[in-house]
Amino acid sequence: MTATSSAAGSAVPSNSLPPLTAGPHRKRLGLVALVATFGGLLFGYDTSVINGAINPMVKDLHLTTLTEGVVTSGLLFGAAVGAISAGRLSDGWGRRKSIILMSAAFFIGALICVFAPDFGTMVVGRVILGLAVGAASTVVPVFLAELAPYEIRGSIAGRNEFMIVAGQLAAFIVNAIIGNIWGEGNGVWRVMLAVEALPAIALFIGMLRMPESPRWLVEKGRTDEALAVLSTLRSKERAEAELQDINRIAQEETRVHHLSFMSIVTNKWLLRILLIGIGLGMAQQLTGINSIMYYGQTVLISAGFSASAALIANVAPGIIAVIGAIIALRMMDRFSRRKTFIIGFFLTTVCHLLIGVGSLALPEGNPVRPWLLLLLVVVFVGSVQTFLNVAVWVTLSEIFPLKMRAFGMGASVFILWLTNAFLGLYFPTLIASIGISGSFFAFAVVNALALLFVWRAVPETRGRTLEQLEEDVTTGNIYLAQDKVTGQVPATRPVV
Repeated sequence: MTATSSAAGSAVPSNSLPPLTAGPHRKRLGLVALVATFGGLLFGYDTSVINGAINPMVKDLHLTTLTEGVVTSGLLFGAAVGAISAGRLSDGWGRRKSIILMSAAFFIGALICVFAPDFGTMVVGRVILGLAVGAASTVVPVFLAELAPYEIRGSIAGRNEFMIVAGQLAAFIVNAIIGNIWGEGNGVWRVMLAVEALPAIALFIGMLRMPESPRWLVEKGRTDEALAVLSTLRSKERAEAELQDINRIAQEETRVHHLSFMSIVTNKWLLRILLIGIGLGMAQQLTGINSIMYYGQTVLISAGFSASAALIANVAPGIIAVIGAIIALRMMDRFSRRKTFIIGFFLTTVCHLLIGVGSLALPEGNPVRPWLLLLLVVVFVGSVQTFLNVAVWVTLSEIFPLKMRAFGMGASVFILWLTNAFLGLYFPTLIASIGISGSFFAFAVVNALALLFVWRAVPETRGRTLEQLEEDVTTGNIYLAQDKVTGQVPATRPVV
């Protein structure tokens, strides 16, 4: 069997959709994306504010090394549950209503954390925040991907990752300002946590005026509503053409049963794409990026900075993360997803090796040590944000067929958050037991394995509509027709 030139054509729209045009509909699409990505902003702030809040919190709530890890990872375990639950919820309720519910959970969790009198109450608040964070990580990227035209789907869906890193940077800046003005006493960590209530309110109010996903509406048989939504986000001709495309796929899917868990795992192509999604989620977390985001102050203190200087120095990785996300958004619709993953995991592997070597070569007390390790941490964070984080979230939002999209996204993000949670729980113990060098050498080995995984297994998704991806994934053509090195579909090539 050979892949002919017709296979090559699957990389571009086969239905010749009318081109995108400028106008009020483009501005409306930008507004919808902005409001929805406040979920990403909350995601970033809530996961990273603990970076500066944990040290004063340890003193006020009398936390041990273990309970410190529990407070940090409580949000992450909650996020794992939120991620796996939100997919089914958004299938039944809709993407829009799910995001509104999520904003309420953000607000309630923030209030519980701010007024927590003890360790137990704090953990409850963190778990509620985690449920909201997990839901945001699942629903928002899918919502954006289903609203965006395929030509700019990468940059639209990728805006959520930009808002995540913007939220992380905001947390670092707020922590640095509050921590250096008020010090570490007088419940200063409560002020740090209180700030997160503001974007939760903005998300709730904003989503009340936002539309539902047209693809979800078609799935529920509400075609007229779907056309009305598309008409506010596209030109009239483009909206009608896209609706026909969505309807065609939806009608084909009505002839098959709903994809249960067993129907997914017994279909070799669907199981394969599910395992790839799960693998991507694990690989992203095993870069160790969130160990820096959660415990950056701890790492920098271990490197040789004072506590107050570490709070300030911590802003540098946050800044480079935002810059990397901006670059990634510009690359997303112009550059192969596979090449992006390969470059990213190569760079993170090298960075981990250099951090480990630098920590060994420069003993504690050497004045160069903290600044060199800070520089390497900044390069590492920049590499992850430029080449991996945006690409992973965009890819997860687009690779699954509609009938299993919520489940596939939920399962992938569930494992992603479990991996994140265990790293958050045990990273303080890891640093205490084997030091910076041992920890980052271990990360280097894991990242090398992740590089091998994406090289061998991850398919290219750029340049296809969601409907074309659906056909290619369910038939296996996404693997058979793809050149594993370039990520492109050749005109003619034997398929082994």
